[in-house]
Amino acid sequence: MLPNDPLKRILYIDLSAKKFWVEERYDLVAQNIGGTGLASALLEEECPENIDPRDPKNPIIFAVGPANGLFPLASKTVSMFLSPHNKLLGESHAGGRSALALRMAGYGAVVIRGQSDIPIYLIIDNQGVKFKDARALWGLPVSETGRFIREKESGSGLRSILRIGPAGESGVTYSCVVTETYRHFGRLGLGALFGYKKLKAILIKGKQALPVADRSTYKKLYDDLLKRLHDTPSLKKYYEIGTAVNIIPLNKLGALPTRNLRETRFEAAEKICGENYAKNFLGRRLACAHCPIACIHIAALRTPYEDEPYFYKTSFISYDYEPIYATGSMIGVGSPEGVLRILDTVDNLGFDVMSVGVVLAWATEAFEKELVTEKETMGLKPRFGDVETYIKMLNLIAAQANEFYAALARGVDFASQKYGGEEFALAFGGNEMSGYHTGYGIHVTHLTGSRHSHLDSAGYSYDQKTKPEEINPEKLAQKLFNEEAYRQVLSSAVCCFFGRSVYNLETLAQVFSCSGFSYTIEDLKGLGVAILKRKYLFKKKRGFAPSKLRIPKRILETVSPHGKLREEFLKETVKIYENLLEQGGG
Repeated sequence: MLPNDPLKRILYIDLSAKKFWVEERYDLVAQNIGGTGLASALLEEECPENIDPRDPKNPIIFAVGPANGLFPLASKTVSMFLSPHNKLLGESHAGGRSALALRMAGYGAVVIRGQSDIPIYLIIDNQGVKFKDARALWGLPVSETGRFIREKESGSGLRSILRIGPAGESGVTYSCVVTETYRHFGRLGLGALFGYKKLKAILIKGKQALPVADRSTYKKLYDDLLKRLHDTPSLKKYYEIGTAVNIIPLNKLGALPTRNLRETRFEAAEKICGENYAKNFLGRRLACAHCPIACIHIAALRTPYEDEPYFYKTSFISYDYEPIYATGSMIGVGSPEGVLRILDTVDNLGFDVMSVGVVLAWATEAFEKELVTEKETMGLKPRFGDVETYIKMLNLIAAQANEFYAALARGVDFASQKYGGEEFALAFGGNEMSGYHTGYGIHVTHLTGSRHSHLDSAGYSYDQKTKPEEINPEKLAQKLFNEEAYRQVLSSAVCCFFGRSVYNLETLAQVFSCSGFSYTIEDLKGLGVAILKRKYLFKKKRGFAPSKLRIPKRILETVSPHGKLREEFLKETVKIYENLLEQGGG
């Protein structure tokens, strides 16, 4: 690592004592690269084994890596913590500007300890940390919180604002942290942890230059990577249509979860597809810092005022494939305006959209089957496709308005254990499912991945590229294990996974050399496996075992493009994957 690189500087913040300090951890960074590698090492140091996620000792860690601020698509910050949602490893990545701002502020990682006695927000810059009273902001939605801090806290440099909404404040275990309005630390409850710590927001400001080992080599590599990314055909569609371009292909394939996965094709798919949003609602495209793709698509939704003709409120709402699946097909909403209105509510309350969409779908089916009644729902009658009722339910979940909504605020695993309906509670390892029912691969990813996220090993992609007769448990488990191990290196850089076709291990070794790291391809393979195993052991110490996980019966009942899935196949594959984790890849 270069001697003047800020990556080695770890900023420690104690919310209880309202103090901060910086430690230079050269060896820790050199051994773990940055991002996921560095964050997992810090989490291992900081998080005691036998604590509840609400304990003030539960740390929040943010980490960036050597590629941030220097290379295209290296736009992510990694957060890590003990998850309030599944009480295992909490890991979430967000784009936007936070990675660049943090590195330019002079830090490679931030460790937040303790718990404030009053609501506060933090300002992080190259001078350290300021602790600000946020009592006036407590209770505000995400958008108003961001607007207040933007206007009140002036200053130069590259800025990023991370904040929570009412769902995080009340401790909804799958609440998120929103950054730059349209990006999220979405999964596994970082928002709830902010809430427990009375931390409403963080403003990061950075403006220092970043060093490189050799400017000529760096420029040549940068230009080459930029060209290769521009020449990648699969990325062009994300600029034009956004990730919502996947709605129609997955619907045609019969892999789009619909009405709590009772079906896999949605009759209104063409109304909520990316092409329709681009044609009729697209307001603008945005990019994360240092990203040439600009996959963020923002819809402009005009809502007329009831008592003033020709006057409209215009809301700008981001949409992607996963949010549309969760607030569209999964809950039977086929109106593009309806999806946007639900998304706007989800964003402002500060929910993880995938989890809350699955929660609404489960609650709807539970109401249909009379597992819960209007007594529990406070007079509401949830029906698939009913936008108005879903918006009311979102507010009640955020407020945890009664025992039923407090149960929904803990996810479908918890709610179904209390009210019944486990067979259609679509969660894996305590995390609600993503928008794919493509075959065995995606559900093995859900069951085995470090985060129980579709992004861990991308089984959905393997399913779509592989014929059913070509899949067997050994081959599938090894393929997904290798992919997840590689992604540990990519997310230690920290690169967006959209760049994986360009950022192979050879390229990553070149990228790291620009920051003074010297890794061979074999070194990086070994590091990827070591990071993956460290995350697994963190979970194992807290009672996790892949082969003991519940497999929701619904995924076995609803036919996938690979036919009806067999439980024995899934269990065998998961067991092989578990052995690979135990043996460090075999």
